[in-house]
Amino acid sequence: MDGSAHAVVAAAMRSVSRADFLPPAQRRNTGLDQPLHLADGQTCSQPTTVRIMLELLAAEPGDRVLDVGSGSGWTTALLAHLVGSTGRVDGVELRPQLAEFGRANVARAGITHAQVHVAVDGVLGWPWRAPYDRILVSAEARAVPRALAEQLADGGRMIIPVRGRMTIVTMADGVPSAEQAPGSYRFVPLIEPEPG
Repeated sequence: MDGSAHAVVAAAMRSVSRADFLPPAQRRNTGLDQPLHLADGQTCSQPTTVRIMLELLAAEPGDRVLDVGSGSGWTTALLAHLVGSTGRVDGVELRPQLAEFGRANVARAGITHAQVHVAVDGVLGWPWRAPYDRILVSAEARAVPRALAEQLADGGRMIIPVRGRMTIVTMADGVPSAEQAPGSYRFVPLIEPEPG
């Protein structure tokens, strides 16, 4: 990872306060480099892990980004900062109450080019606004989900934890390829629709 990506992500993380995206009882823990409980077994990811994922994602100004498992809206807001007002971010969260919390947090931050959606039953991601230049997944899959790969634009990139390893999926000529980044990670499981 080059130094410029590190600097850009570090600037975004300084600009978008994690505390503003936490429940009141957790705000005193905002400086801890660990996942923090939100609700229903969901967490706000560890800042170091978020930084690594954003550096690997390499979102650029103007990109269209899908944020799967947007939770409290913190990663959605960070992505919105990275893509700027010419970009767009669609956050998707499975739990309606958590999606509403994230949506309110993003709105309170004054971000107009990002939106948090409640996931639709039987649908993974947000295919209605695909293709996306970047996809960030904050839940662990058993394998790279085909449904998400199909929402990735040609030349696009997805970062997703797969069986404890951070996985970089790139799309070229309609064919996805995957490689693993160093390190091991723990996330809540990605809930995928049952095959029809």
